[in-house]
This record gives sequence, C-alpha cells and structure tokens, in this order.
Amino acid sequence: MAGPYDRDARPDRERPHRPHGRERRDQRQRRSAHNTPEKKSAGNARGEPQERALPERGEQRRERTSRNPPDRSPRHKPRSPERRRRHDPSSFTSSERDSNPLSFDSLAKLDAYNEKISHHPQEKEQLLAPRETDRSHRRRQKEKVTSGRVLKDKAKHRRKSEHGREKRRVVSGPLAEEGRVKNRGGYIAEDSGKKRFGRKCWISVLVVVLLLVILIPVGIYASKKRGGGGDAEAGGPSDDGPAPANDNLKGIGENDIPAEAKNTYLDPFTWYDTTDFNVTYTKETIGGLPVMGLNSVWDDGTQANENVPSLDKKWAYGTMPIRGVNVGGWLSIEPFITPSFFKSYKPNQGIIDEYTLSKELGPQQAAKTLEKHYATFIKEDDFKQIQAAGFDHVRIPYSYWAVTTYPGDPYVPKISWRYLLRAIEYCRKYGLRVNLDLHALPGSQNGWNHSGRQGAVGWLNGTDGDLNAQRSLDIHTQLSTFFAQPRYKNVIAMYGLANEPKMIALPTSDVLDWETKAAAIVRKSGMQQYLAVGDGFLGLTKWKGQLSGVPNVILDVHQYIIFNKNQINYPHQKKIQYACQGWTDQMRQSVSVATGFGPTLCGEWSQADTDCTPYLNNVNMGNRWEGTLPTGDPTTSVTTPHCPPDSGTCSCDKANADPGSYSDEYKQWLMMFAEAQIASFEAGWGWFYWTWVTESATQWSWKVST
Repeated sequence: MAGPYDRDARPDRERPHRPHGRERRDQRQRRSAHNTPEKKSAGNARGEPQERALPERGEQRRERTSRNPPDRSPRHKPRSPERRRRHDPSSFTSSERDSNPLSFDSLAKLDAYNEKISHHPQEKEQLLAPRETDRSHRRRQKEKVTSGRVLKDKAKHRRKSEHGREKRRVVSGPLAEEGRVKNRGGYIAEDSGKKRFGRKCWISVLVVVLLLVILIPVGIYASKKRGGGGDAEAGGPSDDGPAPANDNLKGIGENDIPAEAKNTYLDPFTWYDTTDFNVTYTKETIGGLPVMGLNSVWDDGTQANENVPSLDKKWAYGTMPIRGVNVGGWLSIEPFITPSFFKSYKPNQGIIDEYTLSKELGPQQAAKTLEKHYATFIKEDDFKQIQAAGFDHVRIPYSYWAVTTYPGDPYVPKISWRYLLRAIEYCRKYGLRVNLDLHALPGSQNGWNHSGRQGAVGWLNGTDGDLNAQRSLDIHTQLSTFFAQPRYKNVIAMYGLANEPKMIALPTSDVLDWETKAAAIVRKSGMQQYLAVGDGFLGLTKWKGQLSGVPNVILDVHQYIIFNKNQINYPHQKKIQYACQGWTDQMRQSVSVATGFGPTLCGEWSQADTDCTPYLNNVNMGNRWEGTLPTGDPTTSVTTPHCPPDSGTCSCDKANADPGSYSDEYKQWLMMFAEAQIASFEAGWGWFYWTWVTESATQWSWKVST
C-alpha cells in the first residue's frame, strides 16, 4: 500500500496529468471497488476523516500552485474540453471524487498523519519542505519525458524530404528548452551528420541572389564612373598612386548623355580619368574631330621661364634657340621606353609592337590597358617639372589612330585624342610651346616598332602604298582643320607631317611630293605654324634646295651615334669631338639657305653611350655593342662586338647598371657629352631631348638622369 509521501499514490493536481503505469492499475481497482455496495458504504462511513484531510491537502496544493503556476506553454498540444475535464481533478463532482476511495489501511495512515501535523505546525513545515523539493524535481523530470514523447509522436507524422530524411522545423519550444537547438534556421544537424538548408536559409539565399543581381551591375557602373579598370592583365607601366577621383562627374548624371553616345569615347562615364576635362556632353566636332573634353576658356599669358616670351608674344626662331624635350613612348608606344608591356610574353608569341600588343589583348582589354597608360605615364606634374627643368618647348609624338582606324587595324581608336588635347592645355598652363609630331602613319612610314607596326614599309610602298598615302593626307586634313582654331594659334609652334620617313628605302621624289601635298592641305586649313619634315636619314647635305616652294618649313634631324656601327665604337673622347665638330659643322651648313636647306633643328638626341638598353633594337633582339644583333639583313646585321677597342670586354653590364653605381668619372663624361651635343644643335634652331621619362632606360630619361 502506498504511503502518504508516495507521489504515485495520488494524482498531481498542479497541472493536467495523464495517469500511466501503476496509477492506471490503482484507478481500475478503485473503480471496481466503488461499484460494490459494501465498498461504497465503507467509503461513506470513513468519509469524515477523508473530508477533514482532503480540504487541507487541497489548500496546500492551491498554495503551492500560486507559488509555482503550471506551465501553460503553447508548445503543448491543446486538449479537448472532455479531455481537460477528465484530467482536471478540480472539475470532478463529489460523486466522481467519492468513486475513487482509498483502501482502509491507507485511510488509517492518512488519519494518523493528519492528526500529527495538526498538533505540530513547525513539524508540518519541516515535513512538507523536502516533499516540495522532491515533487519539484519529479515534475521537471516528468516534463522532459513528456516533451520527448510528444516530439517522437509528432516526428512519425512529419513529411519526408526528397531524399527520404525526415524534415524537422527548428522552432522555439521543447527542442530549444532541452538544449538540442544549436542554430535557429539555416543549417540544422541531421542524425546522419549531414547538413541541409532550412526554409529560412533558402529565403536568405534568394534574397542574397537578388541583391547580387542588382549590385553587380551597379558596381560595374560605379567603377566606370570612377574611371573603372584596374591593372592590365598583360602588364604595362604601373602606377602606385590612387585611382583618379573623377569628382567632376558628380555635377552631371548618366541621363545627360544621349543614348547614342553611351559607352562611346564621348561618354565621360567610361573614361578612366576625367581630371581637368570638361565632361559636359557635346557632339560638336571640328574637322570631324570631337571637341568633347575641352574647356571654353584659355590663357596664353604664361612664360615657361623669365628668359623667354610668354605664349602670346612672338618667339624669335633662328636667333633664340629651342630647348625642348620629347614625351616619347606615351601616346605612341615604344618598347624600350615601356618594356613592361612586352616582357611578360614569350618570344614565340611575337608581341613586338603596339599592333601585335593590341591584337593580343583584344579591343576591350587593349582600350583599358592603354588608356590607363595614357592617364598615368605622363601627368600634369610632368609638364610642371619640365617647366622647372628649364625647358620651353615640348614635342608630343602621337599616332594616326588618335584620329581614326581602318579595316583590319587592331589599334585602340580615338581615346588618345583627348589626352593629346589635355597635354596641349597643360603645356599652355606652364608656358610651354608645342611641337605636334605625327609619329605613326597608316601602313607605317618606316617599318620600325615606334611607327605602330614593325616590318615592311606600307606607306608609299607595296600594294596599299598609295591608299595609305592618301589616308595620311586625309588625316592631315582633319588635324589641320581642328588645330587651325584660334585657341591653338600661340601654343602650337610646329606641326610635324611625318616622323622619320624611311627615305633610304623609299623613292625620295615620292616622299617630297607627298610632303608638298600635305603642306598645301595644312595651309589651306588655315594653320600658319612651322611645318616640320624629317630628313629621312639622307644626311643634311642632300636637302639643299628641297621643298623650296613651301614656306615656313623646318628640317628635323635626329642625331644618334649608337645606331651607326661605324660610330658606336668611338672612344669617349672621340664621341665628344664628333658632337662638337661633326654635328656642329653639319648644323651650321644646313641652317643657311645658301649652303643647305634652311631652318634646321634636332628633334631627337640622347646621352646614351651604347645600344645596350633592352628592346632598343626591337623586342627580344640583341645589340651592336656586344655583337648580338643578327637582323638577317647584311646591311644592318652585327654579329661581332662593336665596343671601343680600349674598353676591354664588350659587356652591357655597366651600361645597364643602376646609375647610382656610376663612377664620378663616367658621370662627368656623360655631362660633357650632353653639353657638346647641346652646343652643336644650338648652332641651328635648337633641340628636343629624347625623352622625358622611361621605365628603366636611365641614359634615355632626362627626368631620371638629372
């Protein structure tokens, strides 16, 4: 028989309870006993002590219930009204309560217990305290067991996933209370140890995908707006500075650009650099060339230095020497100036000039790569430094694809045009006069890599020779029409027709005839600046009387010792003597109409003592100094060393060494060699040093060498 402290001897009235196990057997016995008259009578006879004990116990339960209210958490499945009535003792009628009498022995023990605690209140509290603790512990244990059973029952009716595993939704409730929920939503652990997506995670994934669909195009657009484009995949001159801010784009919107101009060279949102450009859209052209990017005002009152006149004053050419510098390898790529464009390719790939480089990169990557080069290799600060170095003129080489391209051309069209215009404005700002040099013509006028395409001469020569000659004239029509504007009257001092036409390989008469036609076009357009023509490597003495009917023409000669295998091996002293005497005499003779052509200047020269600079004699080719230049042409091939006899071993190590390792004696010689050349060329109209800056060719860079 159960004692008064046995929890199984009585139902728990603190919360709805489903009897089980031993309790169900006791209830069946009590119902069976209740159905006999004898038991019913006995129960009534002993009802008095029962009536005394039960209310008191009920009061205790109500007191405990007020202190520890039953858990009505929504995690429990709601019971039907009939089910709640069966399991709530407070809803029983007196007859129903009487139908569950205790046995005689149990009632006797209960009476003794009640009698004891009624006379000793303190002892009552001591006895009840451990029972309360024990009951609280048992209740928590039963809740866990009940929760686990509820979950197991529910799991049987859950839907199966497509892989046959049971789906279980992670929610607050029994799992969370039992500490078995480690992630709310997203991945949840299965018994198999694998992970799967929950419903919430699928929703999150869809949201993320939608955001990416929206944000990626926006990011591309923003990149274009900022100037887009990172380092070229094929390499190229690096620029460690920050990307252009392009703040002037903030004043306009994409809707300000007409649909037909979007994503063209007239769309400033596609430009890598918009610094100092006028980004207000205009489709206006002059000579078929866009004015987009130009500002509407300018000032020609600036002097390069206090010893020369401002731009709006006349320069006394012929008596006041030109002291200028080239910005070579910038708008016309030249491998030895920017070898980083080519050094990442293997020799068998044949990437040797701007033609093959552009073709290899493809239109989009070539445009991205070369525009970043245009924007970073020469900046405004370079023109400021050129002025500070004492120069007063700048020669700007550029290529015909700044104007247009033709079928089959891989060159990047028109992008370099706006950088040419901006460079002219920077020269104006610092009082520097400009010599415009068309460095590359259709078909190539000399077959050298700096003409765009290394190989055969296709200008005035070959199948398309005449076509390319006419194309070149058409380009001059456009260029001269544009530069005949009043804004260029003072800042542009000279206009070159063709850089280094290879007149030793072309009929001289054909070249002179073409130059006469080109000069007529320029004059008809309204340009009155000096026209520059190259000597074509014929020698200055052969130009006497040529182009005599064309006014204001300057003969441009390029003087280098190192490209002549009969001069490169001169000892240092003889090189200086040749510069002081040989070139000086030639210049004096040529500058006089009586003995030579007339106005003559040196458009290119350098301090270079050897031809050791990598790529100087074409990409992946050797040099004359060490005798490693097998060109395949007997007239130019050099397979034996051509260094000075007293130089010992003919090695390029010293020439290509860091200039910091140069001896004081060698530095002094380089200075004397430069001064000798300057003195010679100032016997004529002056000079332009080749070039302002290079990536690594120290003896070719004025900026680095000084």
